Amino acid sequence: MRIIIRSKDVRLFIPVPLRFGGIAIACIPERTIREMQSALPALCGKEVDKKFLRRAYRECYHALRQFKGLEIVNVTSKDGTYVSVRL
Repeated sequence: MRIIIRSKDVRLFIPVPLRFGGIAIACIPERTIREMQSALPALCGKEVDKKFLRRAYRECYHALRQFKGLEIVNVTSKDGTYVSVRL
């Protein structure tokens, strides 16, 4: 995955391997998971935990690799700041 940020003062290019998704999920605090559970409907909220997120990530990982180069986020503001996230 590539994250590109361009503005008048900053030009950032951040390569992030898709494999870091599992590490990112492991770093999510339990407090955040509880907040997410309370924001979801009662039937779904109890099901979402770190174990579920890891399983969903593993299943999506192979599908995401097939779409290499897909642009997920493309934002350009009025002041010329540009943000792009590509697989």
